[in-house]
Amino acid sequence: MSGVTNPATVHECLRVGAGFAQGDRAWIADQFGMLDSRLAAFHADATELEVSVKNRETKGQKVTLECWIAGRQKIVTTSAEEDLHAALNDVRDDLRRRLNDAKTRQEPRHNKHLRDTSPPPRAAQDTDD
Repeated sequence: MSGVTNPATVHECLRVGAGFAQGDRAWIADQFGMLDSRLAAFHADATELEVSVKNRETKGQKVTLECWIAGRQKIVTTSAEEDLHAALNDVRDDLRRRLNDAKTRQEPRHNKHLRDTSPPPRAAQDTDD
């Protein structure tokens, strides 16, 4: 279990943007629920998700999912799938992959002692006279 006291969840952090009504929020959050395991490593008050759609349910439909986590670069995923549910799954799966990639880049693999979070020892300061 992570040391996060108030872990982020989709239900807590998701906002619906352009193209969606507030009434769409619950079923979208349910569809994005598998992201909770990835988001749990971050504080809820430092994490935001926003999903929006342009040209909803038309040939030119574009779904965008944005993720802001304090101290990290914003992640933006998009899908041009014509089916709304397929497009939402597409952006969800892409965000999950990118969160996994970000975690892998930050956490050394197969080297437990490198994962130690204690600060490195202070280097002796040079004293030039």
